[in-house]
Amino acid sequence: MRRLMKTALLATAIATSAAFAGSAYAEDSVLLPNLSYRTGPFAATGTPLMNGQRDYMTMLNERDGGVNGVILNYQECETGYNTEKGVECYEKTKAEGAIVTQPWSTGITLQVLPKSNVDSMPILAPGYGFSAMQDGKIFKWAFNPPASYWDGASMILQNISGGNLDSLKGKKIALLHLDHPFGKEPIPLLETLAKKHGFTLLPIPVGLKEMQNQSAQWLQIRRERPDFVVMWGWGAMNAGAITEAVKTKYPMNQFVGIWWSGLDADLKLVGDAGKGYRTLSWSFPNNEAKVMKDIKQLVVDPGKSMLNTSTGEFDWVFYQRGVLISAMLAEGVKEAQKHFNTKVVDREQLRWGLENLDFSEAKIKELGLDGMIPPFKTTCANHTGHSGAWMLEWDGTKFVKASDVLQADRAEIDPLVAEKAKEYADANQPWPTNEECKL
Repeated sequence: MRRLMKTALLATAIATSAAFAGSAYAEDSVLLPNLSYRTGPFAATGTPLMNGQRDYMTMLNERDGGVNGVILNYQECETGYNTEKGVECYEKTKAEGAIVTQPWSTGITLQVLPKSNVDSMPILAPGYGFSAMQDGKIFKWAFNPPASYWDGASMILQNISGGNLDSLKGKKIALLHLDHPFGKEPIPLLETLAKKHGFTLLPIPVGLKEMQNQSAQWLQIRRERPDFVVMWGWGAMNAGAITEAVKTKYPMNQFVGIWWSGLDADLKLVGDAGKGYRTLSWSFPNNEAKVMKDIKQLVVDPGKSMLNTSTGEFDWVFYQRGVLISAMLAEGVKEAQKHFNTKVVDREQLRWGLENLDFSEAKIKELGLDGMIPPFKTTCANHTGHSGAWMLEWDGTKFVKASDVLQADRAEIDPLVAEKAKEYADANQPWPTNEECKL
């Protein structure tokens, strides 16, 4: 079955590329691959994200002939979220002429991070990966806009504390996390904040084989009676946790997830019983935004999309987040074209474009992304941009905004970024830094 799915995806990618062959010469295209995961235990999460990314690129090719006359050659290499397979896909797409890699796993990101310097390959990891990649002076080729995991941890604590982390003193916060580099990512910051503000952090790992049966973890939660459960979950883990929380009658208004723990389909499994569950999100679906209307008209309605229209996937947070991720990449291409006065940009030029993204309110409106993402701006020194995020709440049928835009505490995060970035560079010598960056 997996082989058949891979074959079908490859055929689709070939057909998509062929559709534009008559409108652009081969040299007037750029290869923008995605290390996708439409198979395996994380497929439920990955599929709508990949569909959104793919459909935005298809829409630009259909509507605008790509970016300034250059076709965006979007292709997928299936990893199943497996780190070893991800590295294979990285090498394969690099050899094919890719000008970017999108690892789609913190584990894969960490594996290809040292390679990025050697290969001069930009890594685009929107909202995931190693949080210290914020430091563009050390991580010249890595980008994680619009917000990092440490941003996310800070904003969750800001929200559940009512804006005063000292109010958490004496409370217990369980971190239900995937036992994987992704799930461990927030722990350094949370440990620092727990010590400073006097709350107890209780990490509860979920192994890859335990994702769908978390009875042991939820037995511990019932025994420990934490004031809040913060979920750092992905794929099947999220559905397993939400179902278990409902079954054990854990108060849903005390259950909060990071942005990858807010898949509509997972909450639809429990419906009204999930009311009150919250998830932090740097994106918000808006079907009335011009970009979504264009995608529907030019991609979905003509049958050029892979999304499942019967599930309402078009309306989901994750599908429209995929749209935003491809918008960031396309804008990186566009900025590079303008700065270097060229049509077909290379890796070094795209790297410059990604560290000069400016998603201002005006730019968001110009791109037709109204209401879908808070403003952010990257620089050579700051490869994250720190967009802020909303807290979304499940109302029984859909996610609704439950807060204004939250902001991370930079005074707490920036010193940790500097410390961990230096640690990484020191441990991976010789490690080149971005000498050109004077900020």
